[in-house]
Amino acid sequence: MSEGAEKIAPPPLSLLSIVVPARDEEGCIASMVEHLHIELKLHNVPHEIVVVDDGSKDRTWEILSELRNSIPNLCPLQNTGQHGFGRAIFCGLDNMQGDAVVIMMADESDDCRDVVRYWQKLNEGFDCVFGSRFMRGGGVIDYPRVKLMINRMANLFLKVLFQIKLNDTTNAFKCYRRTVIEGCRPLISPHFNLTVEIPLKAIVRGYTWTVMPITWRNRRTGEAKLKIKEMGSRYLFICLYVWLEKYFSRGDYKKK
Repeated sequence: MSEGAEKIAPPPLSLLSIVVPARDEEGCIASMVEHLHIELKLHNVPHEIVVVDDGSKDRTWEILSELRNSIPNLCPLQNTGQHGFGRAIFCGLDNMQGDAVVIMMADESDDCRDVVRYWQKLNEGFDCVFGSRFMRGGGVIDYPRVKLMINRMANLFLKVLFQIKLNDTTNAFKCYRRTVIEGCRPLISPHFNLTVEIPLKAIVRGYTWTVMPITWRNRRTGEAKLKIKEMGSRYLFICLYVWLEKYFSRGDYKKK
């Protein structure tokens, strides 16, 4: 376990928002929401599930609308503006009610039990909790070999560039206090590069963080939305953007 800065007891938390961007996920969105809700309810985690439909052309929105009748904690939203993974998360963050948030994938690749552990760890007083699939206790199932190789190289690059021990920065599935999200604004990544913008800004700006093992498995339905070929330059841009802030902003954006 690693920690980024001295931990000072923040206010207690009252509501966890889970923000889930979704596009064309009719094959898995219902089971994902149902399993998540049951897991959180079993462990008495006060929660809302904010699923943002990002322009689906299948029955995703229709399914969410029906689920709302049986799961009152579900808050389905439609991103009616420009689409993109990051933009859908912006929409969820702008509309959530919680004082803490977990960003989670709609394709059931993230483990609902890890959301409970995130909540418990955040309540120990950290500002952020980052999961790692590549530390003792973590793991991946059916990770495509080429994507895995690119993932490990990208995360090694970030470890060296930012001089951090975190070895799974690129994974979206992380947990933050609301104060961190507000402190990292403006968020500028409209696509999957948001997955590195928020944690890197949180680290650079001095928020406390810790790491815990998580598990991940490849989706069993639908199609992956991340196109590495299209995202490479965008990832590099946002990494260098935050790196410049780290070394040249003279602390102007640090946590107050």
